[in-house]
Amino acid sequence: MAVLTAPERKSPAPPSPRGRRTGGPRRTPPLVLAFVLVPLLAEAVWVFWPALQGFYLALTRWDGVSPPQFVGLDNFREMAHDEVFRSAAGHTVLWLVLFGGLSALLGLAAALLLQQERRGVGFYRAALFLPVVFSLVATALVWQAIYQPDGVLNQLLESVGLGNLRHAWLADQDTALYAVIVPALWRQIGYVMVLYLAGLKGIDPALYEAAKVDGASAWQRLRHVTLPQLRSVNAVVLSVIVIDSLRSFDVVWSLTRGGPYHSSELLSTYMYSTAFQSLRLGYGSALAVVIFVLAFGVICSYLVRAFREAD
Repeated sequence: MAVLTAPERKSPAPPSPRGRRTGGPRRTPPLVLAFVLVPLLAEAVWVFWPALQGFYLALTRWDGVSPPQFVGLDNFREMAHDEVFRSAAGHTVLWLVLFGGLSALLGLAAALLLQQERRGVGFYRAALFLPVVFSLVATALVWQAIYQPDGVLNQLLESVGLGNLRHAWLADQDTALYAVIVPALWRQIGYVMVLYLAGLKGIDPALYEAAKVDGASAWQRLRHVTLPQLRSVNAVVLSVIVIDSLRSFDVVWSLTRGGPYHSSELLSTYMYSTAFQSLRLGYGSALAVVIFVLAFGVICSYLVRAFREAD
């Protein structure tokens, strides 16, 4: 005998909200596209296009008034025989080593000392970071007063019995470059400190606890825990230092204008004086290309090495 059973009733699917698309790729709202494309367009007009023009002008001879005359690689060949260029390149490398190395070491040391949250630490952090807020030109004017023959530095040396060290710091070819590095370094340490403080905050405290349990000393914890964990921050710090070193201009130009006798000349100051004072914009653009290649090469070589070590 057959038994008839009623078919199961399927519950109807809930209606989809009106206007909502259930399939296909989602469209990006026009407002989001505007927020992305407008800054990109402004960057292309004000940065990328002038940069490409700079590469072209490096292959020309141009005084800024008459039409540019294409000369190929003549500007770069001239650099091989330009004594001022060789001197500026050497000073730039020295600036990169001293300014970059000291700012990284002192910034890391300041971050290690001030990473613990304790009473008064905020004041010291703010005091070290305060020079970053100041204009480099204003900073240079303050240090120019300090370096005067009757300035604070020479008077301080006289008061502690070191009057024989009194010096015209900015007027001597042997000390001008090092005297200019100090105010730039004074401003950079606080910025590097903040970068390293952010990196130190991201290190897992359990790593330090495990190292202490294993009997690691403070130096061993720094070497085997802290420094490896700061590898990504080191890449950022290196990029910032290299870029700031190669574009250092304000403080040098305000204090010495590359003098005396080009003893504190950097590639950036030589590029400016060549392009806008001597009106040799083609040769100045070639100097700018050299600065770009140096910065790009140093940063890329470090990043490639860091990625290889990470793999």
